[in-house]
Amino acid sequence: MEDLFSASVLIGLLASAIRLATPYLYAAIGETFGQRSGVLNLGVDGIMLMGAFASFYMVFLTGNLWLGLLMAILVGALMGLAMAFISVTLHAEQGISGIGVYLFGLGMSDLLFQKLINNVETVSGFPRAPIPLLSQIPVLGDIFFNQNVLVYGAYLLVPLAWFVLNKTTLGLKIRAVGENPEAADTLGVSVAKVRYFTVTLGGALSGVAGASLSIALLNVFQQNLTNGLGFIAIALVYFGGWRPFGVLAGSLIFSFVNALQVWVQVKGIPISPDIAVMMPYLLTIIVLVISAQRARQPRALSKPYERAG
Repeated sequence: MEDLFSASVLIGLLASAIRLATPYLYAAIGETFGQRSGVLNLGVDGIMLMGAFASFYMVFLTGNLWLGLLMAILVGALMGLAMAFISVTLHAEQGISGIGVYLFGLGMSDLLFQKLINNVETVSGFPRAPIPLLSQIPVLGDIFFNQNVLVYGAYLLVPLAWFVLNKTTLGLKIRAVGENPEAADTLGVSVAKVRYFTVTLGGALSGVAGASLSIALLNVFQQNLTNGLGFIAIALVYFGGWRPFGVLAGSLIFSFVNALQVWVQVKGIPISPDIAVMMPYLLTIIVLVISAQRARQPRALSKPYERAG
């Protein structure tokens, strides 16, 4: 047990937590945009799986990491667009349609994997990109400034999302549509266009979240690679109170617990591996119970809007 609290282990644990928060952040920030406009997308995990496979397969074929990332964005955006069509245009029940998107992503990613690869292969993912000078800072340099570009991008996304939602006309429209679509429509805001944009954006970011797993963190693809991570990302939106910095705080908590359970197993701490693996999911339940009591969701969340007259 003492090994777990040594300086080297603690630095490694914190660096791992910073790194493992990456897919949570991309997926949860993307879902935040969608939910702030009134659309609940439970298909995040399926979109992540498709993004993970698309990026991995492109890198597997070409060796080009940026092409892989672009493919993840395109596939994620297309699946987000499909979700927007189902929920905004067809006015389908969002919870059920989101589960349908998830199941499609789960099944299709596995089918494509079996047909196109059918073996556990690895690729050379995004390498660490130490930030000059900052990476040389004792302790903090290894934890924060010696990561890969997708990690840096995830953390830069948080203040950017906050700025867009709170300081721009677009953000005002998104919030208005999520709170009172009738009033927004009366003022000339296209509810459908705003929701199409946010859900498609959320899909694209979920695709990046999947790519961060398959070509940056794990550098491998296998069946159900996300293992439910997309559903945790949705829970983080509730935990964060639909605020980007709240999502950041929740992502760091979850990633720290996830990193901790990995280090517990690596160091041979006498805790059942089943209990260790269960820790992030137990935390998900606790988070949902707490957030359900304290947070106020957007008033129009999961409510289809049909223009009168």
